[in-house]
Amino acid sequence: MENSQILVTGGAGFIGSNLANHLAINNNVHVIDNGYLGTPDNLQEDVTYSEQSVLAENLPTDVDAVFHLAALSSYAMHEKNPQRGACVNVEGFVNVVEQAQQDGCDTVVYASTSSIYGSRTEPTPEDVEVTVNTGYEASKMAREQYAEYFSNHYDISLAGLRYFSVYQGYGGAEKHKGEYANVIAQFADDIANRESPKLYGNGEQTRDFTHVSDIVRGTELAAEYELDGVYNLGTGDRYSFNTVVDLINDELDTNIDPEYVSNPIPESVYVHDTCADSSKMQAETGWQPEISFREGIARVCAKYKDE
Repeated sequence: MENSQILVTGGAGFIGSNLANHLAINNNVHVIDNGYLGTPDNLQEDVTYSEQSVLAENLPTDVDAVFHLAALSSYAMHEKNPQRGACVNVEGFVNVVEQAQQDGCDTVVYASTSSIYGSRTEPTPEDVEVTVNTGYEASKMAREQYAEYFSNHYDISLAGLRYFSVYQGYGGAEKHKGEYANVIAQFADDIANRESPKLYGNGEQTRDFTHVSDIVRGTELAAEYELDGVYNLGTGDRYSFNTVVDLINDELDTNIDPEYVSNPIPESVYVHDTCADSSKMQAETGWQPEISFREGIARVCAKYKDE
């Protein structure tokens, strides 16, 4: 994208700030964030920042494209206060899109989630039947349903991106997430500090880990191509938590064993395995992941090797 006016909600958070900083190279970018999981310290100086809730009136939606990333973005965050989760994730989305279309913006890209697929070991396309098991998943599904309504009713483009296990590490914008950061970031920080990372169960659960730089490229392309509907963004490969620990130990030249602990999340809702089929996104935009898993691990660990 070039020479566009852009709004990024949740833009001081992990994924949002990476996206905002990237887009600001060739565009005018305005970020709003309530500061819960984001900090303006993540943003470059050429990004305009406002501390503002997505539930507010008079949002800066007179733009060419809106990237709506603001959310309570995990099962744990949502379950602490389901009513607040629904308010932020659903009402906030409706509020932003409603104001955007009133201001003449016809391109919206928003974050959905791969969690709605549940546990799947094979590459999963967007058209599989899904079952909602948590309030967090319900809120993201509600976004997708409202997006379909806005698209049909107002004839605007809304692309919902089902992100798969996005990571960057504490050397980037992920550190501010703390306990909600991706397990790669948490495990790397533990091992670098000679502490045993805590793995749920036997550590054989798997994720389709996708580096944030690939997510940023895909998210930008969704706006450039004015996509409408839902799209997966993931690598199509999955790795166990045990493998993550092994690769981090290899990269840092350490030998820290993990500590296996009981899973605090009920097995009935815990997502044990994820794997993306992103062929729809690839067919419509040409997007493909560029960061291999080993390269991604090396990038996460670079912070500790430079210290």
